Formats: sequence, structure tokens, C-alpha cells
Amino acid sequence: MRTVIQRVKKASVCVDGEIISQIRKGLLVFVGIEDRDTKDDIEWLTKKITSLRIFDDDEGVMNRSVIESNGEILIVSQFTLHASVKKGSRPSYIRSSNPLIATPLYDLFCRKTGSLLGKSVATGIFGADMKVELINDGPVTIWIDSQNKE
Repeated sequence: MRTVIQRVKKASVCVDGEIISQIRKGLLVFVGIEDRDTKDDIEWLTKKITSLRIFDDDEGVMNRSVIESNGEILIVSQFTLHASVKKGSRPSYIRSSNPLIATPLYDLFCRKTGSLLGKSVATGIFGADMKVELINDGPVTIWIDSQNKE
């Protein structure tokens, strides 16, 4: 499971020209799922994301988590995070899971993140053509891969 996490001042997702989800201060999390991902990956990754100390404390030092800063989380599925560009110029997405495998894992990832956060998370629509808008705060952007634990 791969994620790109962005600390944001605000973020939103539109489908067919309509805003379906939005948050204020918090994290925008893009998540890509591959067939070898399991519930263990979700456990590890959701704990890591919700405990990342990337929000400023009273001294302006990144020392608080999204939980401690009372932030929100928006989670968007993004199969292109598993793109391979090893050959040629056209990315291959063969490592990305098909919806039958990925959808339940994505739903579980969202529920587990919300449970750790202590409130519901905002989401995109799995498999939809989404337009994502954000104001990256910092900017702070972090990439985490559960298979490599980095």
C-alpha cells in the first residue's frame, strides 16, 4: 500500500463538477493498493499516518500529530501510485489491484483511519474521475510505502 500524505490548509474532491468531500486543516491522503496488501498493512499505515508529528506546536516546531492538532483527513484512492515507468514512456499499472480486491481494502483503510482519528474521514469515490483541489501547507508532502515500511 502506497500513500502520499500532504499537510493542507484545505482540500476538496469534486466529481461531475460537484464537491463531494472537503476538509479544512489536516491531511490529504492519496492511497494506492496492490494485490499483496493486507489488513496488517492497513494497521501499520493508519497508525503511522495519524501519529505523524508534522503539525506545528506552540513554538512553531513540527511536533504534533493530526489528532493532537484536531485536524481532519481526506482520503482519495489513486491507483497511479503503483505506476511503473521502467519501460518506455507509457506507465504500466499492472501492480495496482483491481476494484474487487482494492475496494474493500480502501473502505477498511478509511474506517480504521477514522477510528484512530476519533471522527469520520472525508473520502473521494473509489474509481471515479475526481478533481482534487488543495492548499498544501508548508509544503509538507510525505510518501509512505507499507511494503518497505518507509
